[in-house]
Amino acid sequence: MMKQVLIGILCGAAVLTAGILIGHYGIAKGNGSAPSWVNEVAKDVDESLIERFLSEVDNIQIQENLRELTKVPHLATTAGDEQTVQLMLKRWQDPETGLDQAWREEYMVYLSFPDPKKPNKVTVGDSSDTVLYTAREKEKSYTSDQDDPEVVQPYAAFSPAGQPKGKLVYANQGKPSDYQKLNETVDLRGTIAITRYGGAGRAAKAINAAPYGVIGVLVYTDPSDINDGLMSDSNETYPHSWYMPPSGVERGSFSTNYGDMLTPYLAAKEETYRIPVENITGIPPIPIQPIGFEDAYKLICELGGTVALVSWQGAFNCTYNVGGPGFKPTSAFNNSDVKLDIFNHEELKNSSNVMGVIRGSVEPDRYVIYGNHRDSWVHGAIDPSSGTSVMLELTRVLGMMVKQGKWRPRRSIIFGSWGAEEFGLIGSAEYTEQYFTKLSERTVAYINVDIAVFANATLRASGMPSLQNVIFKAAKQVYAPGLDSTSVYDNWIRYANRTSSTHGTIPKVGYLSGAGSDYAAFVHYLGITSMDISYTYDKSKTNARIYPAYHTAYDTFDYASKFIDPGFVSHQAIARTAGNVLIRLADSLVLPLNCSDYAETLEDYLNTAVTLYQPKLQANGISMEPLKNAVASFRSAATRLDQVIHSPDLIITANNHLIVTRHISFVQLPIIVLSFFISRHVIWASSSAGQPTFPGLADAYASAESSGHSSAWAKVHYHLSVLSQAIEGAAHTLVDVI
Repeated sequence: MMKQVLIGILCGAAVLTAGILIGHYGIAKGNGSAPSWVNEVAKDVDESLIERFLSEVDNIQIQENLRELTKVPHLATTAGDEQTVQLMLKRWQDPETGLDQAWREEYMVYLSFPDPKKPNKVTVGDSSDTVLYTAREKEKSYTSDQDDPEVVQPYAAFSPAGQPKGKLVYANQGKPSDYQKLNETVDLRGTIAITRYGGAGRAAKAINAAPYGVIGVLVYTDPSDINDGLMSDSNETYPHSWYMPPSGVERGSFSTNYGDMLTPYLAAKEETYRIPVENITGIPPIPIQPIGFEDAYKLICELGGTVALVSWQGAFNCTYNVGGPGFKPTSAFNNSDVKLDIFNHEELKNSSNVMGVIRGSVEPDRYVIYGNHRDSWVHGAIDPSSGTSVMLELTRVLGMMVKQGKWRPRRSIIFGSWGAEEFGLIGSAEYTEQYFTKLSERTVAYINVDIAVFANATLRASGMPSLQNVIFKAAKQVYAPGLDSTSVYDNWIRYANRTSSTHGTIPKVGYLSGAGSDYAAFVHYLGITSMDISYTYDKSKTNARIYPAYHTAYDTFDYASKFIDPGFVSHQAIARTAGNVLIRLADSLVLPLNCSDYAETLEDYLNTAVTLYQPKLQANGISMEPLKNAVASFRSAATRLDQVIHSPDLIITANNHLIVTRHISFVQLPIIVLSFFISRHVIWASSSAGQPTFPGLADAYASAESSGHSSAWAKVHYHLSVLSQAIEGAAHTLVDVI
């Protein structure tokens, strides 16, 4: 049935486009002139318009956007969040610089909050319950921003409430291997574990702990992972530099899955069916609470027991022990317990996406979607308001061109300001669930600009290989901030590059294999061609895993303007680059999507898989020949299609409907179950195996190798068949539709 529908769509699109263009040539040759609508249909991207766009993107406007967006904290569904909703609507409905239409989409979603009347507490108490030490409940204030009463207390969203009390142990990053190693020498039953961010997801630190009898978890950011070891706010950290101060706490959603938890695969409308709360998966089964590294220092440096592994040591000027469990006999905390008093609660709340559209003139039913979430944990100057401030400047410039009658894109552009992203990519996931069929069939590409600027060194881009060429073209037309006559492209290639068998040395474009931002639902659920870009830091100069004020009360306008991007020129460079890509995807006569670049990535993945897996697969009677043949078929079909696209025969090459539908079909079938979530994407799904190859195959192989069961190797065979047939099917959609 799916095949018949797909063929029908392709054939109908082919007839429509071919008919228009045959008519165009017939009119032109027979009468010597053509109606104006034919000229509109045949028009390609206007390079002079792109030059105008680049010149009008204003760094000062972006700066003022950010100042406005960060005036108050705007945690999802709060009054501050509603202020940002109203700001987006006001800008996008402006009669002079607004969009064709703007509206809000409402969802009733399941969120988690601390109790402002009963703040969460972490204490150390002796046998008589005398409190010997209390961790900070609120981060230290350095500016008036941190004194705002709407600054939410640090907490772990979706941690259950509870008051566990027990001896403390140090469990490194809370990975399964960490707890397994710790359990070899320490009885973990009834203990509280302290872990550091990194290595495992937030929720996993508690999920991994529970089977060992751990009853509560603390998590902190070690200065070695975020601050290059610096710890003092008197002269080293914020407010003197970009580094996290000692009381800084990374908030976050402690959930493994994304989208509204109670309405999986359904849009969370008010009357939508909801699963029972007890059926929710992927959240901590035991209480967990984040703390600052100044409090972690007090606890870890007092721990007894054996010395932790060298790889577990951090930046504190003490030896990290694993705990006896508990503290040293010489410590003032000896024989004391650590207690967590967690009063989080969950509730259904109304969350809004703000949507805007510029209607296309020729292909209005083809969409280029540009999105960024709007909600933040506190003021969120970098995450996400750097991206929102850039999006507002893009829409101002493009909206002004439309309102002045100087431009209208070929295809429709949809802008999405997603709500409740910080709680698990909720706004974008609900949008894709609500409009699944329409978006699957009509979307050309999705552009995500979440954190627009991490720092001011170089561009960073991730996306489908087919978008690589258009990203490069846009980056070559934008000057790198602070570097005279150097393009963003030339600056980028200095920081991150790779050798391509086709193109030589080119900038390295990452893959969207995880679920780090709102591209996740578009990639993994809909299979839509997607990209995510930002400006970032020089990794040779810092080992920070992300910008240090991430998800803290210090992510403010002051922080952004002083330490991240003074002058907002990196914001401007991202706006110009992303906007350039957006215009090209919306306006090009032939979509600038390159299937041969996709084929090169598949070949790289195949070579890795053959090297790593083929000997043992052959030993278990499993052949890799079907996968090799499928990748070869895809390369052959992609080469033929690219030749057709670049041929002078416009009657064939302008068939964008075919290109779009073929591109999407490559990643939609079949549905496969991977380690963390159900994914419909056989190439870019998340993987726990850590190998640069096909994710389903890699995870299945790792599982079989560790277990050795024959049934596990059967699962490897299954994933190999899924992969081979999906790629072979994609290859067939690239050739003639018969």
